[in-house]
Amino acid sequence: MKKIVFSLLLICTLKAFAEDMQIRISPEQITNLAIKVGPVVASQQVPFLSAPARVVVPGNHDRLLSAPQPGFLVQLNVNIGDSVTKGQLLAQIHSPELVALQQQFLTARSELNLVSLEYRRDKKLLEDGVIAQRRWQQTAALHNSKAAIADEARQLLSMAGMSNAEINTLANNHKLSSLLSVRSPIDGVILDRLVTLGSRLDMQAPLYHIADLSELWLEINVPQERMHSIQIGDVVEVENTPISAKISLLGQSVNRENQTMLARAKIEGKADKLRVGQNINVQIMQNLVQQGLEVPNSAIAQNSGHHYVFVRNADGFVVTEVNVLGRQGEYSLISGPLSTEAQIAVQGSVSLKANWLGLGGE
Repeated sequence: MKKIVFSLLLICTLKAFAEDMQIRISPEQITNLAIKVGPVVASQQVPFLSAPARVVVPGNHDRLLSAPQPGFLVQLNVNIGDSVTKGQLLAQIHSPELVALQQQFLTARSELNLVSLEYRRDKKLLEDGVIAQRRWQQTAALHNSKAAIADEARQLLSMAGMSNAEINTLANNHKLSSLLSVRSPIDGVILDRLVTLGSRLDMQAPLYHIADLSELWLEINVPQERMHSIQIGDVVEVENTPISAKISLLGQSVNRENQTMLARAKIEGKADKLRVGQNINVQIMQNLVQQGLEVPNSAIAQNSGHHYVFVRNADGFVVTEVNVLGRQGEYSLISGPLSTEAQIAVQGSVSLKANWLGLGGE
């Protein structure tokens, strides 16, 4: 209370007047009234439209991992929110069908080895002129057929989820295993786990939803009557965050339910504060023909429908009329006879306005 009374007494004793829009005030009085000054920042962007948006993952960064073979889920290694790397073991499935595929592969490989011996022998005999060309053609055709069958059996194991290293190990030691390892196809984060331990799985049953979060998009719902004013490359700012994005796509259809159109924006840089599926509010910014100046809202005073700022000079402050081009959060974009080197009152403008209008005079 004492501080308020002291401030009012100072206002009443200030010799401030409005000649040439100059407020004369000493540095000591500026300090006592808690008036602070700050710079203006040049900017050509003005808020054009506020709109709701949703955080999404690009389609090529999204994976739905499914069971390559039917079986029982016997192990889960990761949970929702865990970061994973490409090739990391995520789960194991007990699959009798996998054993059958392994037996098929080993049989096909064994038959190919046997036919390969005949292939090499008949090739040598043909070169020596011992056998006819027709005999060699029959042997070569049989060899090619067995090679195709062995290659198919190997591909089936690969499609079942076995890695090349695991298939090569099977070919060398001939040890069958019903345990199928499910590994991550990408570096990313587990967004959802779609199964529980001990579940009986059919082929292609979904297991995990994985996403690479190195790139995120904003899907913005823009009223269709405002869509024509938005352009590719317009800047989008997420409210209450330093995160920004750029419009990369404008939709070609209108949502029947809410009569909005889709605008997609690619987020620039890291977006650690955003989450996939999150609903947020954004500001679509547009460039002005002429450059404006960004100032805090607290720096602007209003009088008779006009806007003013207080520019610091040697004698105190000059009252300068400005135009407000747009507002975003705690800042406004203005234009007027100001340079980017100007220092303006960003706190205590109420006291300055009172003195300028004579409210604190004798």
